[in-house]
Amino acid sequence: MSIAPPVEALPVETSSTGKPPISLLFIEDSESDMRLLLQRFRSAGYAPRHRRLTSETELREAFQREHWDVILCNHNLPGCSMLAALGIVRELTLDLPFIIVSDFMQEDEAIAAMRAGAHDYLSKRKLDRLIPAVERELREVANRREKRLAEQTLRQSEARLRALTDNIPGVVFQMGYTPDGMLGFQYLSEAAAMLFGTGADELVGGSASWMTWLLDEDLPGFVAAAASSADQLCTLNWEGRIQLPSGEQKWINLRSSPRLSENGNVVWEGVMWNITHSKRVEADLRESRGQLAALSNHLQRIKEDERERIARDVHDVLGGTLVAMKFEIARLEAKLRDNPGQAMAGARNVTRMLDDAIATAGRVTRELRPGILKDFGLAAAIESQGEDFAQRTGIACNILCTDHDLTPAYDTALAFFRIFQEALTNVSKHARASQVSVRLLQDGEDALLEIADDGCGIAADDLLKPHSFGLRGIRERLASLGGQLEVGPAKPQGTRLVLRAPLHPATPEEQPKDDRKPRP
Repeated sequence: MSIAPPVEALPVETSSTGKPPISLLFIEDSESDMRLLLQRFRSAGYAPRHRRLTSETELREAFQREHWDVILCNHNLPGCSMLAALGIVRELTLDLPFIIVSDFMQEDEAIAAMRAGAHDYLSKRKLDRLIPAVERELREVANRREKRLAEQTLRQSEARLRALTDNIPGVVFQMGYTPDGMLGFQYLSEAAAMLFGTGADELVGGSASWMTWLLDEDLPGFVAAAASSADQLCTLNWEGRIQLPSGEQKWINLRSSPRLSENGNVVWEGVMWNITHSKRVEADLRESRGQLAALSNHLQRIKEDERERIARDVHDVLGGTLVAMKFEIARLEAKLRDNPGQAMAGARNVTRMLDDAIATAGRVTRELRPGILKDFGLAAAIESQGEDFAQRTGIACNILCTDHDLTPAYDTALAFFRIFQEALTNVSKHARASQVSVRLLQDGEDALLEIADDGCGIAADDLLKPHSFGLRGIRERLASLGGQLEVGPAKPQGTRLVLRAPLHPATPEEQPKDDRKPRP
């Protein structure tokens, strides 16, 4: 039997009674029976769009081309049986009411149809249940569709949340009180393994064993902060330390917002961060600031000591010499007439005192402002300072300058000279040495100054003393030039200092202008 064309096709608009549009697909060989069913829908206020077909091929084509709301099927069609139609619906995973409307149907056939997916069975002789059955099944379809949509939306939300929490460096958590009054995790993101060294699954549940990791001095503060947050429902923001089972100690920051769950219990949701590195940096910064303050005070004391020494040299040496000269000149005036021989001896004495005064004035001036450094270069300044040191202290100073034409930037030369002065001062005060060996040379693009004595040496513990300002000041000064200091034992005994710095700083425009004239 060939399929008849649709009896009628009504517009999809809502009917005047306010019923929604409905699309009916009839698997029916009797056009009069279809009209009877359509009349039931119109009487109920529907304006149905419909199509009648009688074969499996037409059924597949109808599903591909259009959307249908209800299938009304006669169970006994030769070209498209009820079970075959149900198989096609299952194959295409369609969720729409499938209602069997037939003259007569065996009970075993009805059971088989319901098991195959049919939603209801009606007799053509008793159609009073047709509209209620269709409306009921349409509601069920709508409910299932809404449920599937809600489940899909929930899965998508969970996937987005999981992707977000798994990629946050911190640990996303949910936390609440356990029956014993402690705080346990109800959820932890995968980042918990990085923070705690333990998988999230092992920490989630009714146990609050993680609180045993809190340090004893930090635990009361955490418990008090959580209690205050629970009472006032305000943000819990806490920092403290945990001691992991591995022995590693970490700082964590826990920030969360509380809310009341459905059973009235307080639940916190938030993020924990590993702030160990920032805490260490903060501690190092505090220590560095303390060391900087101590170094600043030390430098101020050094400055005052230097001023006192210069004042003492000017007052005691130069001042005393000048006073003695004044008395000697007064004696000369009295003896010039009476005793020329004594006058001559006095003149020689005055000359000697003048030489001492000139030497003292030159030494003080050189120490204040090393003009020789600017006029003749670093090698000459090192040699001059070594000669002065040897004459003043009696400690031999052997200087080897392999590169007399060494011309580092002025800041580098000045730093080397000042450090050399300080090193010689330390040798005279502490080393108990009999000689000092000095080497100045160029090593690639660096200037290198080596100072070694044969004294008592310096202990390794002394290098680590917090108030070892001399060596710290030298290191800081060289570091500012891009250089470094090496301190170690000399052979066979004593102390060896090696200063290394670039001949020219990386940013020469930022360095003081070196106005030395090039040496021929």
